[in-house]
Amino acid sequence: MEKQTQAVSDAMGTLAEDARALMAATADVAGEKVGEARKRLAAALERGKEIAGCVRDKAVEGAKAADEVVREHPYQAIAIGVGVGALIGYLVARRGSRNGD
Repeated sequence: MEKQTQAVSDAMGTLAEDARALMAATADVAGEKVGEARKRLAAALERGKEIAGCVRDKAVEGAKAADEVVREHPYQAIAIGVGVGALIGYLVARRGSRNGD
């Protein structure tokens, strides 16, 4: 999960850098359409930063809540994990046997 979060964060950072570079490259280009596009891009970047911050905060809150629940009820968490794993294993084995027929 941490690797996926880091990959998304890196991709968003690259996108933001590319957008800033595009804005810098078009800074000397005159024209009403270019100016409007630059304003919309700047606004979109700001909204993207806000949304990414909110998503990150909610993810951290969720992870902390899950950690707290697992620490309070470790045996129940293990039982749930084993149950989910058994269910997934059963479904995968059933699917594999059905494809083999």
